[in-house]
Amino acid sequence: LPKSEKFIDTAKAQANNQMVIYQAELELRVKNFENTMQNLEEKAKKYGGYIAESSVTKDGTEQVSGSMKLRIPQAHFQEFLNDAEGQAAEVLKRNINGQDVTEEYVDLESRLKSKRAVEERLLSFMKNAAKTEDLLKISADLASVQEEIEVIEGRMKYLENQTSLSTVSITLYETKVVVPELEKDQLNTWEKTKKQFMNSTNLILAALSGLVVFILGNLPILIIFVLLGFLVYLYYNKKKRQNKRE
Repeated sequence: LPKSEKFIDTAKAQANNQMVIYQAELELRVKNFENTMQNLEEKAKKYGGYIAESSVTKDGTEQVSGSMKLRIPQAHFQEFLNDAEGQAAEVLKRNINGQDVTEEYVDLESRLKSKRAVEERLLSFMKNAAKTEDLLKISADLASVQEEIEVIEGRMKYLENQTSLSTVSITLYETKVVVPELEKDQLNTWEKTKKQFMNSTNLILAALSGLVVFILGNLPILIIFVLLGFLVYLYYNKKKRQNKRE
């Protein structure tokens, strides 16, 4: 093959063997919170992923929010992000992080191979050990090596899991515009008009009733005042006529 084609094949092989841990953080404003969460869960299952964590918070009736942590196969990582952003009315935050752990994994493989070789030698020594003292020492060394092997294998499995399934953390916000509801009596103009008319009528009747009660209840006193006024009037007219004669 030409050198250029060999270089391309080598680059592809290195890319295929590359191990990268992808993590994404999204903050989305959505129109319908429940529908969006359901759609994201269905998308995750469709791609072979799952929901690792989920929570919902309600702030009265005005706002509902929640968060989801999903594990998505790396092959569908970007596709799922596009689907998630497509569910949003507005993307508030988008943060994607990739951590290349290829070198660490290769180093772990090398260390594991070396420890396996030591384990085989120690097992061989145990078979040929004649003294109890030698057997105990070899057993202690073997236990130590096997413990190191378990730690290395555990780390390798963790890296394999993290690179095969990407982590997507999504925070969702749904802000509702609350419109105060008008009560029926606020909308019934005719009923309100009749009520106001009756109130005004009652007020006038109450005033007239009070006036009648005042007049009738104080009638003797009013008669006396009227008589006194009439006498004063007669006296004034008599005095006026006398003055004219003089």
